[in-house]
Amino acid sequence: MDLTNTDPLTLITGYQTPAAVRRIGVKRLETWLRNCHVVRPDRLAETAVQAAERQHTSLPGEKLAATLVHTLAKEVMSLNQQVAELDKAIEARVRDHRTFEVITSMPGLGVILGAEFLAATGGDMTAFGTADRLAGFGGVAPVPRDSGKLSGNLRRPQRYNRRLQRVFYTSALFSIRHCDESRRFYDRKRAEGKRHTQAVLALARRRVNVLIPL
Repeated sequence: MDLTNTDPLTLITGYQTPAAVRRIGVKRLETWLRNCHVVRPDRLAETAVQAAERQHTSLPGEKLAATLVHTLAKEVMSLNQQVAELDKAIEARVRDHRTFEVITSMPGLGVILGAEFLAATGGDMTAFGTADRLAGFGGVAPVPRDSGKLSGNLRRPQRYNRRLQRVFYTSALFSIRHCDESRRFYDRKRAEGKRHTQAVLALARRRVNVLIPL
């Protein structure tokens, strides 16, 4: 069972030991799970009882461990609920922002990454003025390092907003998987000899041009 999912967690809030699972049996366990709003309670009940039937050894400290498992499972479910409620609150705030439609229309830039983008930039693109400045602030554009007679020396900036760079990079990475245009741009950069990270950053820089007119 995958304990990162809610349904198995629900099961172990009620029954933590093989003996307890065997005593209740498939039918009653299925009913209990259904009353707890578990998806496919029949399958989970059958899986749990089959596993319990293969384990008849009672280990020292089993009762104490069962109590701890029960408590931890309850806490995890409570935290999951809090996270879900927080996500809803964040989405509601982001939807109220005037740039919501434009931000989320970009492939790979959904509600959560959109919220991080607004938090990192303050939600006001006029403060940056140009796409180059926003890209430099987000660490996805090279900056000049000219000195003396040397010009055109571009390097990756040393100081930039790493939080914003993560938004740019992650959203560009997602867009490669779901947007044909982004995929073609990435493949072209790779064909030019750029490494994976360089190609993704190049795509991220290109996408900044869509955001700056907000």
